[in-house]
Amino acid sequence: MSETLTLPSPAKLNRMLHIVGQRSDGYHELQTLFQFLDYGDTLHFTPRADDRITLTPPLEGVDTEHNLIVRAARLLQNACNVTCGVDIRLDKQLPMGGGLGGGSSNAATTLLALDRLWNLGLSNDYLATLGLSLGADVPVFIRGFAAWGESIGERLIPAQLDAPWFVVIHPGIGVATQTVFSHPELTRNSAPISMARAVEGGRNDCERVVRMLQPAIGDALDWLDQFGSAMLTGTGACVFCALTNRAQADSILHRLREEKNEGRYRDWQAFVARGCNTSPLHTALEECRSNMMS
Repeated sequence: MSETLTLPSPAKLNRMLHIVGQRSDGYHELQTLFQFLDYGDTLHFTPRADDRITLTPPLEGVDTEHNLIVRAARLLQNACNVTCGVDIRLDKQLPMGGGLGGGSSNAATTLLALDRLWNLGLSNDYLATLGLSLGADVPVFIRGFAAWGESIGERLIPAQLDAPWFVVIHPGIGVATQTVFSHPELTRNSAPISMARAVEGGRNDCERVVRMLQPAIGDALDWLDQFGSAMLTGTGACVFCALTNRAQADSILHRLREEKNEGRYRDWQAFVARGCNTSPLHTALEECRSNMMS
């Protein structure tokens, strides 16, 4: 019986996001700080003797062949002329279209898992370049370190960020990234800043437009802002607030549950997580290597 490899597929937050320009190809030039969370999806990979790639369960509204997990597996299979396949099972926790990088994280976990499972021995540089064709956020999940990101977000420099606890709220609606980036009122000319300045604090240039497009996200930002400095991650829909300790975060979550029981914010989903400067995926992979050597 084939051994199944189980790995996390963590969420990320954009601790700030400035848009400093727009390229001739339509892509936006960004400056952002990526940080991982100790919360996310889980993927299970079981090798097959044939070349089939399967994914269960199917995600509602997403054709399986278009799922980034399957696309990542086929991309690697074709790039390296792999003749074996894999059965993949996804335990989904992250909301789709939430700005937490769920699809990109799934793709990165798939590339790193199959590199190991298929004994390819590829470098992270190669996998990050391959992953970029699937999405601009895939490389940061491949690299596995909190990072200062520039260009479209793929030019990465390691960043040492504080690692507070976070409350993350998804208001129960989605945001189309393309709609935000094509909006005529989106700020596209923020002055570039240094990484050191960004670490001290920044804003998300998408927030004003997202508030206009989806007032419910503005409601979540305003509610969370009473406990600290609330911010949008990516283009949303998720919003977050950094807290000093777990007890503070749990208290806010408890407050939200009480208000939901009173009939308010019924569509909101929330969780508590810790910030990580090393991806939980890479921690798990290192544990796998250590176990093999012991």
